[in-house]
Amino acid sequence: MATFPRFLPLALCAMASFAQAAQADPLRIELNALHPRDGACQLVFVAQNGTGADVSRLVLEAVLFGQQGQVAAMTLLDLQDLPADRMRVRSFEIGGLSCGDVSRLLINGLNECAPADSAACTAPLALESRVPVEVLQ
Repeated sequence: MATFPRFLPLALCAMASFAQAAQADPLRIELNALHPRDGACQLVFVAQNGTGADVSRLVLEAVLFGQQGQVAAMTLLDLQDLPADRMRVRSFEIGGLSCGDVSRLLINGLNECAPADSAACTAPLALESRVPVEVLQ
């Protein structure tokens, strides 16, 4: 009859914890709404930090494209702090841009992310859109 070492349950528990950490949710950024404002377009984002680590600052470099594929605007989106396992809503007004003219939003990269070694700063973002604007990276 085979016997199991006494440390086997502890090892299995540690392996399960490691697997859960490796499968932590990414940082999700959703373009949730577009609102026309007087001479501007307000972009509303919902950010969900599922990485398990606080992000003290996240600034994204964003490029908005018009209906004909031309670059309509480039801007920095300062999402500020994103606590672990919390949802935050942030909005930005882009002057001189009609919401109906926006066809795509490219997250060109991270302009700033702190702490730099956190999972949110090193893993790819999970991007989504609830409006008819394609969001990509």
